[in-house]
Amino acid sequence: MFEFILLFIFFWWLFSRNEKRKERKRRLFKPSLDQEYKELIQSSDNSTGIALSVKAYLLDVLDDDNNDREKYSDARLAQGQEILDKAGASALYFMADIATQLSIVASAQINGIPNNVEADLRGSATPANIINKVIKI
Repeated sequence: MFEFILLFIFFWWLFSRNEKRKERKRRLFKPSLDQEYKELIQSSDNSTGIALSVKAYLLDVLDDDNNDREKYSDARLAQGQEILDKAGASALYFMADIATQLSIVASAQINGIPNNVEADLRGSATPANIINKVIKI
């Protein structure tokens, strides 16, 4: 009876060890979007570089709009593709988060709702100032 229990424990340990190993491999080789975003935020060098790239991209798009340049020019598309290549799918999530913050600030200003960006800018709320305020590095 005692040998049966020991054999059962040994085989249970052997099979559960392989399952844990397979689970670790799955997590390592197939990261989800949330895992990529978490990794992007945790690595300070990478997230700072990507944040600077996104900020420069938004300011360049704004400059193109102010100077009546082509809206979807090859230069802007290449710049956006470079950001996506560098950061992966998490860059899209990061840019969508920034766009959401910008739309919330804009709707608050239109509706006359005071917010922290308006309080910090004190009447000088240009699009470039709002981008610089929202994307802090």
